[in-house]
Amino acid sequence: MRAAPSAASQDRVRPNGLLPMTSFIDPKTLKSWLHDGGEIALLDVREHGQYGEAHLFYGIPLPFSRLELDAPRLVPRRGVRVVAYDDGDSDVAERAAQRLAVLGYTAVHVLQGGTRAWKAAGHALFAGVNLPSKTFGELAEEVYHTPRVSADQLAEMLARKEKVVVLDGRPVSEFHKMNIPTATCCPNGELAYRVRRLVPDTTTPIVINCAGRTRSIIGAQTLINLGLPNPVYALENGTQGWYLNDHALEHGGTRRYAADSGNTDLRPAAKALAERFDVPTVTAQTAQQWAGDASRSLFLCDVRTPEEFAAGTLPGAQHTPGGQLMQAGDQYVGVRGARLVLFDDDGVRAPTIAHWLRQMGHDASVLEGGLASGLSLAPPAAPAAPALATIDAQALSARLAQGDVALVDLRPSMQFRAGHVPGARWSIRPRLAQDVKNETRQLVLVADDAALAAWAAASELAGLSTKPLQLEGGMAAWRGAGLPVQATPALPADADCIDYLFFVHDRHDGNKEAARRYLAWETGLVAQLDAQERSAFRLPAASAAPHA
Repeated sequence: MRAAPSAASQDRVRPNGLLPMTSFIDPKTLKSWLHDGGEIALLDVREHGQYGEAHLFYGIPLPFSRLELDAPRLVPRRGVRVVAYDDGDSDVAERAAQRLAVLGYTAVHVLQGGTRAWKAAGHALFAGVNLPSKTFGELAEEVYHTPRVSADQLAEMLARKEKVVVLDGRPVSEFHKMNIPTATCCPNGELAYRVRRLVPDTTTPIVINCAGRTRSIIGAQTLINLGLPNPVYALENGTQGWYLNDHALEHGGTRRYAADSGNTDLRPAAKALAERFDVPTVTAQTAQQWAGDASRSLFLCDVRTPEEFAAGTLPGAQHTPGGQLMQAGDQYVGVRGARLVLFDDDGVRAPTIAHWLRQMGHDASVLEGGLASGLSLAPPAAPAAPALATIDAQALSARLAQGDVALVDLRPSMQFRAGHVPGARWSIRPRLAQDVKNETRQLVLVADDAALAAWAAASELAGLSTKPLQLEGGMAAWRGAGLPVQATPALPADADCIDYLFFVHDRHDGNKEAARRYLAWETGLVAQLDAQERSAFRLPAASAAPHA
């Protein structure tokens, strides 16, 4: 068993030096909790790169470096059952549990032995990100027999100038990185609302693609489930399959649906789809009552576009663009078993998305009246970041020249590599105290998010005799002052970049072997599931699924 937290760590959390006793649970208990029907927030508190190497299937990424920033949004109900875990060989989970207790969470536990103990108990660990969604995509293709075309087949169709429309189901930011020639960006959550404007002819074949497999499959099957008469296909292996077959991708693409391109032609089909999959419609009054239920967590999800959300939403809603809510739900909802209430302003998008979420095993409903319902909920309570004194760029430059400050950059490791203040060292919250333990000069922290640096200083540097400072305005202010910037492409070393998952990113950087490994990982997910994990999905029986 790990040693008790040091006195220094106790003092950093509670002024009187007393900490609530850490509640440890074993893998057997956690496994039963995950499938007992109750709510649970299973939080992987390691940094993103560590999480992506090997984690539990239902693990929600909540890096310790961002704990106070993201916990209130991902886990809004303070009384929910929480289990934090790490690799079993560090104290990050215990430190995170103490911070969660300080934030007011009252039922926090730590998985004894972390991922090491979970694996030793005979349970699988999974690489990658967005596991439930990606696994669901593979299962959906298996059940629905989603039609697909290969990269070579699509390339031939385009070369012959056949009447085919390629729609890219990813967000605009991802589309801008690379796209299939002729493709138009239409994120999956927008397909039901915009496809008839983008493809008015009901005989034109439609091909849906993403970077890999999931959104290609789900996007294509969405249109098929809605009864679209067009021939609809998923592009096998997406842009990666295109690249692996030596077809050229475009970069910097800007073709996308027009802002006014939505219509409600498919509203009856979306309603019928929701009814078929038992998606409840709830009133604002019911949602308001749910918000007051101390025994359940509630997430109010605005599934419209970023522009629509920015123009006005319901109080208490978070922006969960529909396609990404299906693809990366663990970035928006941190509680397994929570209530999800979706809304739009058209009656098309929310029910279409909800029909997939129900099949994924979520308790998803659609808000009657949507944006016009009048529902108003209080936003999740978020703690105010501690105060941290600042120093401007010119003053910092002068003090660096004098040599009386030590500069620590807390931005993502890849941003540090791309450009940082000369003389800065890179660190990250789990390692911050250790990295500066021998430093006698006053510390200056650099972060794009001032609150991130403030929380890191409050929890990790509270014992310093000289309070740390923060660079006012971050690197943008430093650059804006015309001060020098240094790039170090190899520093920090790969092994130190615990916030970066090379496994995912290398596939888009001209590394064909990485792309092949990624696709093999994606297609191999289903085989890793145990019976309980697989049965948690609610896909129809193969015989009941509509085929193209």
